[in-house]
Amino acid sequence: MPVPSPEMFFHSLFASRAVQDGAVIRRKVRDVERLVGREVFLRELQRRGNSAVENAGQFVIICNSEPIRRIL
Repeated sequence: MPVPSPEMFFHSLFASRAVQDGAVIRRKVRDVERLVGREVFLRELQRRGNSAVENAGQFVIICNSEPIRRIL
């Protein structure tokens, strides 16, 4: 299977209905690092005004600009 370009990766990631609705999505850290690199990924999230947390090998991406509040 061919490795997608960073542009293709981001198009695929941000074209989903969940992203358009401002929901939450997740991606495996190892996949992101392999396909586009952590720094490129984080810069793109910041450019779009999104936030993310990392836990148990997953990036949890909050696809809106609302504040994040940890409740527990």
